[in-house]
Amino acid sequence: MVNAPAQIFQMTSTSVQETHALGARLGNIVQAGDVIALQGDLGAGKTNFVQGLARGLNIVEDVNSPTFILANEYYSGRLPLFHIDAYRVADAAEAEGFGLDDYLNGDGVTVIEWAERVRGALPRDVLWIEFAYVSENERQLLFTARRAHSLELLEGLKDSVASLSPQPSALSPDATSN
Repeated sequence: MVNAPAQIFQMTSTSVQETHALGARLGNIVQAGDVIALQGDLGAGKTNFVQGLARGLNIVEDVNSPTFILANEYYSGRLPLFHIDAYRVADAAEAEGFGLDDYLNGDGVTVIEWAERVRGALPRDVLWIEFAYVSENERQLLFTARRAHSLELLEGLKDSVASLSPQPSALSPDATSN
């Protein structure tokens, strides 16, 4: 199968609430087996996004970064959520050693913070989201999809964002979006 060209979609969030809302929109459309890879500096909004995604999955537990335990599992929503933090993982080999493959092949949605550290252990069809700190409240989110299912997820998210009310919002796509 020939790879489709990467699709890129850029968004701006101007608050934690908007980051939560964007995550919730993605959480509404993800399916079992989906893998979402997050990258960005400390404080860029990755965990806030996962909290919103969990809300979109109807997860009732509080969602916190699993930095020191590597993974948190949430089962109260419409699908299980496996929240991985690879900050303390050296590389793909170490990720395989702690059981990353079990999460990736599980019956839930796997979201990985610091995913660039374990890139070699990830499947090919992953939705990548890069978070960039712009200011105290503003973040740029760059979504990249390269394979069939992640492209569908990205299109679904774009449609969901486009359906927002026409008033100006930071949850509107940036003018430079594809």
